[in-house]
Amino acid sequence: MSVLSRIVESTRHDVDRRRSEVPLAELEAALAQRGEDQDRPFSEALTGPGVSIIAEHKRRSPSAGPIREGSTVEEIVTAYERGGAAALSVLTERHNFDGSLDDLRTARAVTDLPILRKDFIVDPYQVYETAAAGADALLLIVAALEFDDLARLYQEARAIDLDVLVEVHDERELESALEIDADVIGINNRDLTDFTVDLNRTFELLSDVPAGKIVVSESGLYTRDQIDELERVGVDAVLIGERLMRAEDPEAALRELCGAAESGDELT
Repeated sequence: MSVLSRIVESTRHDVDRRRSEVPLAELEAALAQRGEDQDRPFSEALTGPGVSIIAEHKRRSPSAGPIREGSTVEEIVTAYERGGAAALSVLTERHNFDGSLDDLRTARAVTDLPILRKDFIVDPYQVYETAAAGADALLLIVAALEFDDLARLYQEARAIDLDVLVEVHDERELESALEIDADVIGINNRDLTDFTVDLNRTFELLSDVPAGKIVVSESGLYTRDQIDELERVGVDAVLIGERLMRAEDPEAALRELCGAAESGDELT
């Protein structure tokens, strides 16, 4: 069983448990109390000049283990906001990334930036859970879903005004994303079967993305030079987590990365 398959299976078990603890009707009631003035459009935040940065809160990963022990969500996300992030990503998967919906709720309370819930979304229950917890967008990983499930989850999310980052890794997955008419397409440079990283994946797939789509490059990004190169080929945004989480000063590290459009200096 691949790492991705194992994570998806554990996610389904967790969803069943949470559904028994918090019925869908309770989530729908919480969502009904969320006013329109609380919306923070995620996709709009990625369309500014230059390459927008989605800064990620990530406690650990299956490949790297613990990333930044002892830090708090408040500390990290407020540093990201001061550092110039256009949006935030908060990992909420528990078993492999030590994340939680409480991390998302905490982030929501201390920042005005739009927030992406990054998790393995496989059930409509999670769509409502995401909105009720205060996220503005969710991630759908094409590799983790059958096409009908992908289309259904996308429609469910858009119906309740959640933006969706649809993540692809190859041409077949990109075709699925385009078939559901995804507005925001994430090209993950990390292969989720073996966790190897190849930045060429973004460049190879980008030419097949029609004009008018918002393209996000994910994983393996560490320097301003990389961001400059992505801007030259038309990438709209990048998602960066581990590089920032490991930095001694996440705010300063993000400021340097955000300077991609103004300077060609090497990141120190």
